[in-house]
Amino acid sequence: MSDHSLRTYESILDLLPDADNPTPIVRLRRVVGFRHAKVYAKLEWYNPFGAVKDRVAANLVRDAEVRGEQLGNLVEPTSGNTGIGLAMVANEREYGFSATLSKAIPLEKRTALRLFGTDLVELDDDLCPMPGQPEGAMAKAEELGNRPGWTQLNQYANPANPDAHYRTTGPEVWRQTGGTITHFVASLGTCGTITGTGRFLKEQNPDVQVIGVHPTQGHDIPGVRSRRALALTDFFVPDEYDAILEVTDEEAYGLCRRLHVEESLIAGPSCGLALAGALRAVPDEPGVVAVVMFPDSAWKYLSSFRRHLPDLFPPEDDAPAVPANPFAAHLEAAFALAKSGPDRIDVTEASRLLDAGVTLVDVRNPEEVARTQVPAAVKLPLPDLSAGSLAGLPADHDAPILTICAAGTRSLYAQLLLKAQGYSNVRSVNGGMGAWVEAGLPATPGS
Repeated sequence: MSDHSLRTYESILDLLPDADNPTPIVRLRRVVGFRHAKVYAKLEWYNPFGAVKDRVAANLVRDAEVRGEQLGNLVEPTSGNTGIGLAMVANEREYGFSATLSKAIPLEKRTALRLFGTDLVELDDDLCPMPGQPEGAMAKAEELGNRPGWTQLNQYANPANPDAHYRTTGPEVWRQTGGTITHFVASLGTCGTITGTGRFLKEQNPDVQVIGVHPTQGHDIPGVRSRRALALTDFFVPDEYDAILEVTDEEAYGLCRRLHVEESLIAGPSCGLALAGALRAVPDEPGVVAVVMFPDSAWKYLSSFRRHLPDLFPPEDDAPAVPANPFAAHLEAAFALAKSGPDRIDVTEASRLLDAGVTLVDVRNPEEVARTQVPAAVKLPLPDLSAGSLAGLPADHDAPILTICAAGTRSLYAQLLLKAQGYSNVRSVNGGMGAWVEAGLPATPGS
């Protein structure tokens, strides 16, 4: 039999944490600079597979098995850590596992997934998979999950996600602090951690402050979501949180570096993100006890550190390899410039121009439009536009046109395609329909 006191186990899954076998909390003494408040980091890389998402992965499988689902092959969209957890749980259970994920995920994570036996499907998507993108990781996982013998457990909509934290993280934190916790801080991704843990803690003491921290739009921190993306997240329940704070990449990576040097903690970027929010929200007062979730360690993010802490990486002598298409870098540069160029406008300006008679072109696929749409928009899916269709567009190539998609990526491609076909006045709507709906602008269910 497994014995926590001896650290002797019959199965690797017996190492999964709970109130009797918690991941550790460690007090931060140098980085925080507080005189009175106690701030603890909950070190989630002590989970058996290295991240907080091990809790979710195990609970997704446990819940499906309890409900009597016949599991054979699992598929999941992931930004990495849930995929790693599911891969290892699937190995132990002798299930197959495939992961759909963005090519922007750090190479270290993608390599780890392959090492753990995962069949990877790599796609053009955001760092954290976004709903409503037919070419993205979520849609591909749903497609694969509909095949006979396959199951998508779906961390993004499955209540077993926050339930994992209600069952384990909350009880652990409450017991580890002797019920004295006053503040709980977590970064926001699927929001299972903050919602599940927060619900448990507030049931014990309604005065516990639950604080969420998110990155800025266009961030480079895997596994977390900007405020705009959170609006499309099932377990984001802002009414249950006491504060929501935004932190820049610079703050997050800077604090992450300090955690290594000053606290000897091998923290990943989302740890710095959460701590930066905590330092703003937690008062330095006697009796304050804050616990900050540190989701995982640094080792899977070396390529991210290279971008944000370049002084750690001396120049390499070897010349870069010549790409298969020597002009591809120029196309990527053009797209990158378009992202920050003058032809992107916000949804408020787009709505005003639409009211003034400017043509709005919705380049999402029909199934997306069926969920929500701007009725006055011309519906022209990006694949049709790419194939040369101009159906519904003005004959006058000087007429002003706006392009819109789910989150603002496909609309940029549409903008470039329309300009390539002679339209001179084309602008893309930043943030897409996600930002449009979040701003409360007129939209209706599709027809």
